Amino acid sequence: MMAETPLVLPLSTCSANGLAEVGGKAANLGELVRAGFAVPDGFVVTTAGYDLAVAGTDLAQLVEAGDAAGIARLFDTVALPPELTDAIAGAYRDLDEPAVAVRSSATAEDLPDASFAGQQDTYLNVTGTDALLASIRRCWASLWGERAVAYRAQHHTGAAPRIAVVVQRLVPADVAGVMFTANPGNGRRDQTVITAAWGLGEAVVGGQVEPDEYVVTAGTDVRQRIAGKSVRAVLTDGGSTTEATPADLVDRATLTTEQARELAALGARVEQHFGRPQDVEWALVGERFALLQARPITALPEPTGDRPTEWPMPRDKAMYFRASIIEQLPDPLTPLFADLVRPAVPAGLKALMAELGPNLGELDIDFVTINGYAFYDYSNAALNKMWGMTPHALRLLSRKNFVLDRWRDRALPAYRDVVAPWSSRPPSELSGAELLQGARELLEAGCRYYTNVQMVIPMAATTELSWAALYDGVLRGSSDAQASDFLLGFDSAPIVAEKALYELAVWCRDVPGLPEALERVGAPLPHDAPEGVADADWGRFRARFAAHLDAHGHTLYNLDFANPVPADEPTPVLEAVRHAIAGRAADPAERQRRMTQRRSMLTGELMDRLDPVRRRMARASLSAAQRWAPIREDALAAIGLGWPTMRALLGELGARLVAAGGIESVADVYWLTEAEAETDAAALDDGGAVRDHRASIDERRMIWRGQALATPPQYLPVAGWITWMDSMMPAHTGEQTGPTLKGTGGSGGIVTAPARVLAGAEDFAAFQPGEILVASITTPAYTPLFALAAGVVTDIGGVLSHGSIVAREYGIPAVLGTGVATKRIATGDVITVDGSAGVVHLGGEPEAAAPAGKAVPTWAWVTGAAAATAGVVALIARRRQS
Repeated sequence: MMAETPLVLPLSTCSANGLAEVGGKAANLGELVRAGFAVPDGFVVTTAGYDLAVAGTDLAQLVEAGDAAGIARLFDTVALPPELTDAIAGAYRDLDEPAVAVRSSATAEDLPDASFAGQQDTYLNVTGTDALLASIRRCWASLWGERAVAYRAQHHTGAAPRIAVVVQRLVPADVAGVMFTANPGNGRRDQTVITAAWGLGEAVVGGQVEPDEYVVTAGTDVRQRIAGKSVRAVLTDGGSTTEATPADLVDRATLTTEQARELAALGARVEQHFGRPQDVEWALVGERFALLQARPITALPEPTGDRPTEWPMPRDKAMYFRASIIEQLPDPLTPLFADLVRPAVPAGLKALMAELGPNLGELDIDFVTINGYAFYDYSNAALNKMWGMTPHALRLLSRKNFVLDRWRDRALPAYRDVVAPWSSRPPSELSGAELLQGARELLEAGCRYYTNVQMVIPMAATTELSWAALYDGVLRGSSDAQASDFLLGFDSAPIVAEKALYELAVWCRDVPGLPEALERVGAPLPHDAPEGVADADWGRFRARFAAHLDAHGHTLYNLDFANPVPADEPTPVLEAVRHAIAGRAADPAERQRRMTQRRSMLTGELMDRLDPVRRRMARASLSAAQRWAPIREDALAAIGLGWPTMRALLGELGARLVAAGGIESVADVYWLTEAEAETDAAALDDGGAVRDHRASIDERRMIWRGQALATPPQYLPVAGWITWMDSMMPAHTGEQTGPTLKGTGGSGGIVTAPARVLAGAEDFAAFQPGEILVASITTPAYTPLFALAAGVVTDIGGVLSHGSIVAREYGIPAVLGTGVATKRIATGDVITVDGSAGVVHLGGEPEAAAPAGKAVPTWAWVTGAAAATAGVVALIARRRQS
């Protein structure tokens, strides 16, 4: 093998095909040379040279023992074979023995999956054969340095790599730096990022100087930031050093705008040659650029647009709110959903308003997006009308069972009547226009239903707030029980779903081979039985699992239909079954039994010690609160009834557009506008061609990712009288800097544990028992995770939101409505959730945490006709302790 591979090769002969002989750095440089780029002359001492040098030594034993000092001594003293020294000396003479740069080129270095940048050594301004041989020895030794060994272990590279060494003519750079042909910060492929400093590039690579930065967009637009470059790297006898930068150069730009464009164009050619974004080291000598090395950029994020900082209002004399249905829309909207939902929400709201008050059916209301985020848009005149109809609406709402009967007997059946015919029609048999129309009608029905749910929520909130105020102000006495303890243990749709899933898991435990098989298979479940499971048993499991999804698989994570529901992406449900089978989740029926028993005991004790007058007050108030709390959860859980069918219809349209070449993947259909979808649906029906939307979809996704980094204001304009609504909004207003996040205490207690930030259902499988659940919102679909969580933190929500209610059922601390939790907290961060005080301490346990379970909440609530009907004006103020 060693005889077949030359000990030394010119760089011009190196390529990716010889990676095992010349290493990553030399392979990439050889590719550049062969492609005609300006690269300093040089050669490479191949891995065969390294193998020859260490043959017969005790290197393997020293490496196994971790003897770094012994390894260094070995490479300093080992006698190099004459044929190796002769080959190196001959190649050096062919260069005319100039000053050279000596760099390692390991076989696991500068690769697409791991760059290994900086893990081996570089030596500059090496002159003379003896100095060159010494530098090559040190490069070999650096393969076994602590940094390199640790890096390989972290990246699980397996067998130890071999190493080659690159020797190049030294470039006495006037300016040097690093260029990324795609922006590593935001992943944008149309942006080249250049860093530059005076002198050699080592000061930039080593982080010894703050360099100038140039961002070149689309090859022409140049944005620059000129740094104070206090030091520069320069050559010395036999090496390099840093020195103070001359005063007249400290604040001077290292590159002109034209030079930045020229370098970016050079980088674009390098990227095109390698077929992927590159990290390039470069030098400027006089007026010419030279390339010193190139490696693939690893871990490049998805392209992300700029984060919005301004929130322009579409029109004057209007107010904008993020509440009501928008609590279920925490992210920027996808284009198709934004277009379809815009008329649907006002239509449902106006229909209800027309019923509740005269002359309200034509209110000037809109549902707009600002920087991609949904906002209710109410003209000032519309708000005045709504406030003016308060007395009439209150009389209507006070009728016995008006809200309950309207939801149970009218709104819910009407919604089901729209869903049923569309769900019974196979999407494959519908035209493109029908697929889009079905999605439109289902979304409109869902929004009409949600408007009616917004009557249920204030009723449930009012009864619970009234009970809490009565209990804390008049009834509590010396009891340690909280007002919420009297409302726990009842069945609701999420709890029923959880118990049904747990019963399925219990059944699975006794089926031979099934628990082990479920750890191996994924969703969707395979039709054929896994190995070790009887066909009949597997058929029964599939049937029961499907029945569960039919009954409960419509629960939503997010109203935007681009987000899957359990019915069409059941992985989170399957993961919940696995946890329950393994005993990592508590029995929900047993938990409910204990809570019901405690509630009954507390209620009996309370009634026994009250006088007749207070007992009548307590029974009436408690009965109302206990009645409405489960109804609220049932109403919310049904919102997604139309979503599985809606997604199936749009999925069919997406599949047809993929086949026609209009989009890349089925899910891309959500990134079309309504007009684009209509045009393409008509083209499909007529047998015509569809437009190629791939470039515009990539652009929209990039913009969306930038928008998702922002924290939208809860209302606009953020000035004047409207600021009194701060405490009523479902999320904290402002960015919240510092070590503590303020929110609303939804469930008492204190816990310190690692956080798990969930962007959506795709993250559920990673959730581990004992972690703190951090999410934008929690909806009924999140309920199975509460059985595993140590605590809950959300961006959006309040003391009466789903997250608070379910957290109290599970007895775990919860802080909701922080506004920025998902942006300030990262998975793995150890945080402390103080549900009693409504704060989250970042970085672990605070020095002095508030005692758990003793705080008495101060309830404030606002009721009015608009509060009971309009949703956005239907705001229940929540406790905010700071």
